[in-house]
Amino acid sequence: MQTLFVESAPAAIGPYCHAVRTGSLYFLSGQTPLDAETMELVGDTIEEQTGRVLFNISTVLNGLGLGLIDVVKTTVYLQDMDDFAGMNEVYAKIFEGHTPARTTIAVRRNPMGALVEIECIAEADSA
Repeated sequence: MQTLFVESAPAAIGPYCHAVRTGSLYFLSGQTPLDAETMELVGDTIEEQTGRVLFNISTVLNGLGLGLIDVVKTTVYLQDMDDFAGMNEVYAKIFEGHTPARTTIAVRRNPMGALVEIECIAEADSA
């Protein structure tokens, strides 16, 4: 098992790494809509925040030599299930027809008050 950090991604806000690799699988820690430089939340709407979260996930994946096409499973944590449609629209657009397995869960609160947090599992050479 290997713990991984990607310098260009937002720093962890707790004692965890960006990803753990075991074999060909990469387990990415949840990403929130943080700006990597300011470490402040980006966006006020679910659409803006979902876009930033997926940008941050892409940053981590790219730093590991992977891309969104390598994602096999995501878990989406919404602060409000009423935001499902808005999140889903941006999610579908960014994944461009790639449809990994997904679970969406309503939570009481995400870190730093984010409207959405997404974690994922990717596999090297899955394309």
